[in-house]
Amino acid sequence: MSFPVVRPRRLRRSEAIRSLSRETRLSTQGLLYPMFVCPGRGVRNPIGSMPGVAQQSVDKFLEECREVEQLGIPGIVLFGIPVKKDARGSEAWAADGVVQRAIEAIRSAKLNLLVMTDVCLCEYTDHGHCGVVENGEVKNDPTLELLAAESLSHARAGGGYCRAFGHDGRAGRRDSQGARRRRV
Repeated sequence: MSFPVVRPRRLRRSEAIRSLSRETRLSTQGLLYPMFVCPGRGVRNPIGSMPGVAQQSVDKFLEECREVEQLGIPGIVLFGIPVKKDARGSEAWAADGVVQRAIEAIRSAKLNLLVMTDVCLCEYTDHGHCGVVENGEVKNDPTLELLAAESLSHARAGGGYCRAFGHDGRAGRRDSQGARRRRV
């Protein structure tokens, strides 16, 4: 006999039971809006591969944050485009960096948005890798120190959550951030 032998329909009989037992509900409450902040004033450069999304200066970014809040989207994921790049990605943790200024602008405007930041160095390094490169290899341990510094700078600026994308051992930054917040 082929599978399935029995096909119960008890959870499909009415809209009320289907609604109650539904596993996935899509609404604005489950979304985070990606935003890219860059240096300058009055800047809005559309990102071709992401229709409707742009790299924006803090002033334009703040205008769009107000729209995001009005749409009922609870938060944003914030990515930074630095003024300059170097081998260590030092603008990632600069107190006056674009991400830090964007977070401070949201907090000053008293917007009710969750701010999740991208903790990654690849956009900030002149070589494009997410970390310290020695002899052609990304070195995890020294990289973790830099990522912790970036995470702490986002927390100091008022960021709610730091989001690490794809690097071994990044959970160590969460411990660093928690320890720093307890000392502040």
